[in-house]
Amino acid sequence: MIKTPARLLLVDDDPGLLKLLGMRLSSEGFHIATAINGIEALRLLQREKIDLVISDLRMDEMDGMALFAEIQKLHPGLPVIILTAHGSIPDAVAATQKGVFSFLTKPVERDALYKAIAEALAHSAPASDDAWRESIVTRSPLMLRLLEQARMVAQSDVSVLINGQSGTGKEILAQAIHAASPRASRPFVAINCGALPEQLLESELFGHARGAFTGAVSQREGLFQAAEGGTLFLDEIGDMPQALQVKLLRVLQERKVRPLGSNQDLNINVRILSATHRDLARAMEKKEFREDLYYRLNVVNLRLPALHERAEDIPLLATHLLKQAAARHKPQVRSFSTDAMKRLMAASWPGNVRQLVNVIEQCVALSSAPVIGEGLVEQALEGENTVLPTFVEARNQFELNYLRKLLQMTKGNVTHAARLAGRNRTEFYKLLARHQLDVAEFKE
Repeated sequence: MIKTPARLLLVDDDPGLLKLLGMRLSSEGFHIATAINGIEALRLLQREKIDLVISDLRMDEMDGMALFAEIQKLHPGLPVIILTAHGSIPDAVAATQKGVFSFLTKPVERDALYKAIAEALAHSAPASDDAWRESIVTRSPLMLRLLEQARMVAQSDVSVLINGQSGTGKEILAQAIHAASPRASRPFVAINCGALPEQLLESELFGHARGAFTGAVSQREGLFQAAEGGTLFLDEIGDMPQALQVKLLRVLQERKVRPLGSNQDLNINVRILSATHRDLARAMEKKEFREDLYYRLNVVNLRLPALHERAEDIPLLATHLLKQAAARHKPQVRSFSTDAMKRLMAASWPGNVRQLVNVIEQCVALSSAPVIGEGLVEQALEGENTVLPTFVEARNQFELNYLRKLLQMTKGNVTHAARLAGRNRTEFYKLLARHQLDVAEFKE
């Protein structure tokens, strides 16, 4: 058997058997973690990166199958081997049908166990070359498990929806998935669906023929064509206008795109990745996002944790970002003081990694010494709840404030407010719905 540094989690409520199996597998070169019940195992999985779980079936409080069900929800793709002294063919069939990697009967034969372990690790082994995700700096078990899932889905062409708060790095994760995929040598093209007006967004995505609209003086290729053979990343897909949602759904169903003003369809070969910070389930309930499009985009769902959920990454990220910023601006700046790092660790980071980048850049720019002190960090963190917003967030806030002011001026008269805004009533009502404004609140 080939020695491997893989980390195994053994779960059994019999301390003697747990110790014996742990010693046997440790002698084979594995790193071993142990838990005496399912609850302890789940806690350990939140703290450490585990490559394979080997669990007893019969345990008090939470048996092996219940533990497996929780692992599937919290750590999809993590292989589990079940051991039992009460094995039967029906139990084994039921377990493997639910996704258990292997079901072995105690006393388990040494060769059978090692073979099952080798096959499970080969099935889920991380790529030896981490170049595909070199932009993602982490030691968090939560993030490492997410990256394993990302690498696995990268091998197929399924659509992936990335959820996460603003500033968590959704586009960077999308780029990593593209880099790990068979399409890596082809283009990666990204567009923010909330940053452009509807007609311009449609033209950007699908292209247009000459004369398709005022100003279309020449034919233009759309992003679907620009990404041919590669990956198209649709950021903030939740902000896409509904009329365009219908057209996007048609493209995904037929794998053809029709440029604006053209009567010809063009075949496309593009993998779709999308991302949003919005709750699309709620948006579907409010009829703001099409259910059929949601299920087309959400074949696999990956959720990026907020920075405060991966606090163990803050020193690693801060040091990495400091080196980058210093190389660009002040090579003499080398590190953070202990108190400065403690302050970074204690911050709430509502703006996530994007805010951390801004804080580090400011600290480096203002530092006159090789070591950044707590005072500079404190200064950069002042008003951390008023983080510089993204362009889309700033535009949405402006729209909301503008609409409120119009409704206050017109005392809730939509016709008058729409006229002042230079929009027809239908468009104006759509804007009100998008920002969840109730006209009745502004009437006298």
